[in-house]
Amino acid sequence: MAYTIDLSERVALVTGGSRGIGAAVAKMLAEARAAVVIGCTSESKTAIGLRNRLRGMGVPAELVAGDLSKPETARAYIDFVREQFGQLDILVNNAGVWKGDPIDELRPELLTEVMNVNLMSVFDLCRDAVPLLRASSQARIVNISSTASLMGEPSYSPYAASKAGLDGLTRSLAVELGPFGITVNSVAPGWTETDMTTEELKTEAGKALVESIPLKKVATPEDVANAVLFCASNMAGHISGVTIPVEGAYRIRR
Repeated sequence: MAYTIDLSERVALVTGGSRGIGAAVAKMLAEARAAVVIGCTSESKTAIGLRNRLRGMGVPAELVAGDLSKPETARAYIDFVREQFGQLDILVNNAGVWKGDPIDELRPELLTEVMNVNLMSVFDLCRDAVPLLRASSQARIVNISSTASLMGEPSYSPYAASKAGLDGLTRSLAVELGPFGITVNSVAPGWTETDMTTEELKTEAGKALVESIPLKKVATPEDVANAVLFCASNMAGHISGVTIPVEGAYRIRR
């Protein structure tokens, strides 16, 4: 018998939700009948178009815009969800930037930006979301990490460090919030077909990288969204504090 994931009457916030992995997650949660709030930097045509497509699927969908490198933005996101829906059941922390420098050329402003968006904003969002999540009977936090946190990434040490910190936060919050029935997991994509990686994957080095993946392909945003949907569903009700790699065995290749 097929198992259908039904997230009816649940409200999800997906940060960085207007494109790439975030957009795939938002669509998949909407297909499972969740109401979706798309967090984005600005109300672009792409973001508005996605919101309208989700509404066309018959589910409530809203946009909340703001720069998550600024600490006040997280509270604004959560306040928006509270005002619009009065509840939050699923928090997907997907917003992130992929920037790097060789360590001996590392710019302080780059380090600050990467850490603020990829890690500090997640602390802020979780802190401000917990009162709403505690009121939910099936609360889920899903953090989008990276295999860079598991392997390291030359010349992208700020990115790898931010994602390693995110995995540490995931494990810590799983223990801290477990007594309230809140599960906390992270999904760690490897190389994925998004606008952040398109040009890199077209190079000879990028083509060689694809060949080094045992499955001989990079992930699609939907591959990653499938793992997020699982973590958000009842099927993962007793899974917490884990990091799920979605990378075609790239990190364990020989």
